[in-house]
Amino acid sequence: MLGLVSLCMDVSSEMIHSLLPVFLVTAVGASALAIGLIEGAAESLALIVKVFSGALSDYFGRRKPLAVIGYGLGAVSKPLFALATGSGLVFAARLVDRVGKGIRGAPRDALVAELAPPEARGAAFGLRQSLDTVGAFLGPLLAMGLMLWWANDFRAVFWVAIIPGFLAVALLVFGVREPPPRSGHLARNPIRRENLRRLSPAYWWVVGIGAAFTLARFSEAFLILRAHQGGLPVAFAPLVLIGMNVVFALSAYPFGRLSDAMSHRRLLALGLVVLMGADAALAWSNHWSWVWAGITLWGLHMGITQGLLATMVADAAPADLRGTAFGLFNLVSGLALLIASALAGLLWDTVGAPATFTAGAIFGAIALAAILLRGGARAPHG
Repeated sequence: MLGLVSLCMDVSSEMIHSLLPVFLVTAVGASALAIGLIEGAAESLALIVKVFSGALSDYFGRRKPLAVIGYGLGAVSKPLFALATGSGLVFAARLVDRVGKGIRGAPRDALVAELAPPEARGAAFGLRQSLDTVGAFLGPLLAMGLMLWWANDFRAVFWVAIIPGFLAVALLVFGVREPPPRSGHLARNPIRRENLRRLSPAYWWVVGIGAAFTLARFSEAFLILRAHQGGLPVAFAPLVLIGMNVVFALSAYPFGRLSDAMSHRRLLALGLVVLMGADAALAWSNHWSWVWAGITLWGLHMGITQGLLATMVADAAPADLRGTAFGLFNLVSGLALLIASALAGLLWDTVGAPATFTAGAIFGAIALAAILLRGGARAPHG
């Protein structure tokens, strides 16, 4: 049910986000740097907010209420995109939307960890991620169909996106039952120094690797811009996220199950090699063959790594601090995402698109070296 909630919200969000970069460039006149700053600030704010929502869910011992608030904010932000006539309101709408994502993210992930048996935790995160990603390609597919039907009417598509957003909230409210709090739970501040000391070196290693991944993988808005640069018509811009997310959805659950049975370090290394291949293809040419090779590899690396990193955080953190652990993990990743997206936009404007993707590959190589030099992640079977 949590996966279906994510699916509906992603249909709503990706109907808008798959068109937003082209909308900003063609209808608002924004630069690549402005898009990078908007995307970076919005996404990093979401990840930073997760610290506080995760800690609050640990404090109260309840996850669902915060998830409802977060999904609710995501739903109410959608009309703002349809009403926007300039980049300012788009920026505000993105911030509201991403604050909602930040509030719901850590409590929802902690809830998944608590509902799943430990021996199948990787599969559980992979299944939720896979359903989430089904929504992430259904949304752009629907957006593309409506753009063709309504002759590139961005705002009409944005209005339709409101419907699945509110459906997600209804499914969460009426369809998800949270287990009762652990017996003997006391409301305590989880961010106290003595609690943070309980987070192991293995956990902080995962945090560092997650940040390195984020530096190598900036906003997907630049994939859309690269395809548009190569001649992809405006109405077909959502095809980029459709293609990426089809691969992501098909690979997330199988690799989630695989992570329950093999070395986490090897899977992370594989994911980075695939990401570096994606960056190399996108840097080499904007011809459709290279762009689509890059998009396919980008989606595969997401399927390999996203559920795996969540599983590693859940495994390395004490049960009563899981919300805080997910929040801190995403705080560090959020700061890295802000840097990565701003740098990507700056390189795009000043040097060119190939430099943006080359920089991503370099960060990927640095992260790969860190993984190969230290096998600090828990490896169930070596």
